[in-house]
Amino acid sequence: MTPDTIFKMKRLVLGTAQLGMNYGISNRTGKPDLNTAESIVKTAWNSGIREFDTAQVYGNSEQVLGTVLNSLGIRNEVRIISKLHPDIDHLNHDDMRRGLEETLSNLGISALYGIMLHREEFLDFWDKGLSEILTGFARSGYVKHLGVSVYSPAKAIQALETDGITIVQIPTNIFDRRFEKSEIFDLAENKGKTIYVRSIFLQGLFFLHPDSLPEHLKTASSPLTILAALSKDVGLDIPKLCIGYIKNNFPKTQLVFGSESPSQVRNNVDCWNTAWPEGLTQRIQREFEDIDEMILDPHMWMEGSAS
Repeated sequence: MTPDTIFKMKRLVLGTAQLGMNYGISNRTGKPDLNTAESIVKTAWNSGIREFDTAQVYGNSEQVLGTVLNSLGIRNEVRIISKLHPDIDHLNHDDMRRGLEETLSNLGISALYGIMLHREEFLDFWDKGLSEILTGFARSGYVKHLGVSVYSPAKAIQALETDGITIVQIPTNIFDRRFEKSEIFDLAENKGKTIYVRSIFLQGLFFLHPDSLPEHLKTASSPLTILAALSKDVGLDIPKLCIGYIKNNFPKTQLVFGSESPSQVRNNVDCWNTAWPEGLTQRIQREFEDIDEMILDPHMWMEGSAS
């Protein structure tokens, strides 16, 4: 592994929800066993990926990640971002400290690269004592960056305007361009803060055939058909389109992707290294200008209603 390879991969982050639970609408293999999980992380490491994203609600993802990082002897060489359980009282210092200690213990590390609020509504607690709790953890050396995972552009703007928050995770993909249109990426750059893009495959929806969609997602049939036709026309498969769009359109962002197998990690790294045709970004933007929010928000996928 050369320094140049690591540099090229520094924007890629391995999401580890799949290591601790069945995750994704197109997941057909389920949660991997420990040997497969280790192979996934090892493949990411050997590909130059040095950053990992996890959370307490991702089943036993933290424990699995901690175990395999220790087995591989690299737990002190990686950056890890996690999120405390949303049921913890975020205004209770002792509860938050215990939650942080649990995460550090699960991962077998002494400090996190970043800790994110798991729900955007917790931003409203920031000036009610939450800021003091989290900045205290940072001052004590338990965490370097404070942030939040959001679902709405309005909360992304609120987070970026909040002193003390330096990292913000948002869903963005070929279909979901709400944050792009709200100029979130420009605001982050102006504020000197880092955006982490998740849901680049829309939790696997992009890999479903239009004819196989469940009834409450039938509205996604038309844009998925257009996406398949675009993929065939430009000679790039759907993963290459999804990853290439984020890489080339938002060059200052981190990209979080999950994998159910080592081969998926390798495929996603290959997608990252694929040349991007001139004019393709603009064509994607024209084709997917206005997508129903029902398709964009997985919280609304449960039989057509919010969950």
